[in-house]
Amino acid sequence: MLKNVLACAVIVALGGCTDAPTTSTENNAKTETPAEQSLKYPETKKGSVVDVYFDEKVADPYRWLEDDMSEETAQWVKTQNELTFSYLENIPYRDKLKASLEKLMNYEKVTAPFVEGKYTYFYKNDGLQNQYVLYRKLGDAEAEVFLDPNTFSEDGTTSMSGLTFSEDGSLAAYQISEGGSDWRKIIIIDTETKQPIEEDLVDVKFSGISWLANEGFYYSSYDKPKGSELSAKTDQHKVYFHKLGTAQSEDELVFGGSDAEKHRYIGASVTSDNRYLIISASVSTSGNKLFIKDLTKPDSELKTIVGHTESDTYLLDNEGSKLFLVTNLNAPNKKVVTVDAANPTPDQWQDLIAQTDNVLSMSKGGNYFFAKYMVDAISKVQQFDKSGKLVREISLPGVGTARGFSGKKESETLYYSFANYITPGTTFAFDVNTGESDVYRKSGAKFESDAYTSEQVFYTSKDGTKVPMIISYKKDTKLNGKNPTILYGYGGFNASMTPGFSSAIAAWLEQGGVYAVANIRGGGEYGKAWHDAGTQLKKQNVFDDFIAAAEYLNEKKYTSSDYLALRGGSNGGLLVGAVMTQRPELFKVALPAVGVLDMLRYHTFTAGAGWAYDYGTSEQSQEMFNYLKGYSPVHNVKEGVSYPATLITTGDHDDRVVPAHSYKFAAELQTKGAGSNPYLIRIETNAGHGAGTPTSKIIDQYADIYGFTLYNMGIKSL
Repeated sequence: MLKNVLACAVIVALGGCTDAPTTSTENNAKTETPAEQSLKYPETKKGSVVDVYFDEKVADPYRWLEDDMSEETAQWVKTQNELTFSYLENIPYRDKLKASLEKLMNYEKVTAPFVEGKYTYFYKNDGLQNQYVLYRKLGDAEAEVFLDPNTFSEDGTTSMSGLTFSEDGSLAAYQISEGGSDWRKIIIIDTETKQPIEEDLVDVKFSGISWLANEGFYYSSYDKPKGSELSAKTDQHKVYFHKLGTAQSEDELVFGGSDAEKHRYIGASVTSDNRYLIISASVSTSGNKLFIKDLTKPDSELKTIVGHTESDTYLLDNEGSKLFLVTNLNAPNKKVVTVDAANPTPDQWQDLIAQTDNVLSMSKGGNYFFAKYMVDAISKVQQFDKSGKLVREISLPGVGTARGFSGKKESETLYYSFANYITPGTTFAFDVNTGESDVYRKSGAKFESDAYTSEQVFYTSKDGTKVPMIISYKKDTKLNGKNPTILYGYGGFNASMTPGFSSAIAAWLEQGGVYAVANIRGGGEYGKAWHDAGTQLKKQNVFDDFIAAAEYLNEKKYTSSDYLALRGGSNGGLLVGAVMTQRPELFKVALPAVGVLDMLRYHTFTAGAGWAYDYGTSEQSQEMFNYLKGYSPVHNVKEGVSYPATLITTGDHDDRVVPAHSYKFAAELQTKGAGSNPYLIRIETNAGHGAGTPTSKIIDQYADIYGFTLYNMGIKSL
């Protein structure tokens, strides 16, 4: 579940700042320390908790910070924020960064349209709205507001997700998140009146909404935990069917209620012809079982398609009883197979689109399949008919990432977007019959792409592995080792860091910064083997890859250690925490966001146990315990070591990676870290893991992150 966020839920479309900083040695460097104020950290009390792992005692002095319901923790958060914001408020160009972001964010953003029933829908943000608004139009009539999440709460922290329509478009169901929580409500409305038709469904988590015609829908959730809903363990996912007009208490439990059906993540979907129910069940974030039920026969059994979790398989489409599956079973880069629903096990599969040397992802629309390949993290797209025949390779407008090519079976026009780190996203209309693409909508982002360059390089990691990295910067940048640089990475959960435009990144580039993204192991850029090479007892490969990226940037004079920041969120926050504690001298600034930082206890919170495929657990074996303890950021802060200037960011309502990870790490750094560098934590209140964060909070966050980074690199003015 971690991969569903970051990569970049943390970075949302922001504007850029126009005035480049003065970064010459004469004006900025080393004449004075960047932080002129003397920091006195709040005292964090130490408890006496000691855990025993395989006869080894491990102290956990800040265990009390895990209690998010205690007044003592709330007071600690308040005191830490007071210190952090008093520091940030003294950065001389903080307001200038914020004003520039606000100004350059203020352009209209519109998504591709989609048709439901008789209406055409699209999302739009006028510029600085906290949440996108859903509009609709009938034919050539003027568009009207259909749903406006900005009206759901006064501060914009209630967001909408997971909107789906019934078969004829007359009904819709959508989820809302309050304060960034993963716990959601489902609201069901009549699309003509836009009014709810029954009571909301509550306590829903990690769920899709899949309609069965107009009768009702399938959704997933956990039993509400006792104690804190933000941190208590959620371990047994269940699928329910909600029949319209009935109370939630009467919803049918479809799968997941027994010990035999116990899984941490279960999803249910109905085929577009309403013939089959497909259930995917996982115990971790990699690998799933797959089941099918014939809905035309009420008493039909749930049949097994794949009965183990050693591979990933999902249904792409069906034509009658013919199923089209995407799988990496015996195909690490994925392939498409066909099988009859009457006998759907792997021994009956027939290849339709074979595995290649490049990682495959699939979409469908217009009665065609679209194969999207990653070639060194760059998009290549091919169109196939349902017999597996290649129709054409689709000509893309450049080197970057294409997203989209999906729609209903009867659609003749599909939409896709194309972007890279220096090219704002353009939406194209694609004719499935002719293969022609026409510009549907250009981005209104105020960014001069021609003034920048984005290059891909390959560097060598510690064990000799070649790793790609994309580096973006102004064309007139001098490679003299003095450029403020952010090195970004993720390295986990099979998530691929592909090029995309973010106005937040543009803001950094316009300030004269260099932005580098390393496609390190643990991700999915080169398939299952690349992912597995960064998991469990091979996790150090991920950190070595990131360290080698930093060394490359230094060696090639893009930057130097005095001007280098490392950044990542969620699993990427772990990456930052591990690397800054292993090689503190290599970086000037560290920016771990919503990070997994206590590797001995991560699996005891919320759905954390589901991340064991990537991490292993401290209870798994003595070898695994020793390995985790060897890099766990919370357990590797050493007394008397000077660490990079650190700004930890988290949200007090993060119930995916609980904020206690960040709290403990901050306490360790403040207690043990030496030198004059600040070790601060910025705790966003009424905010979660990142998804749905309102625009106003995003602007504030990035003004502070960039301000902190530049300030601690010795940049005195912009």
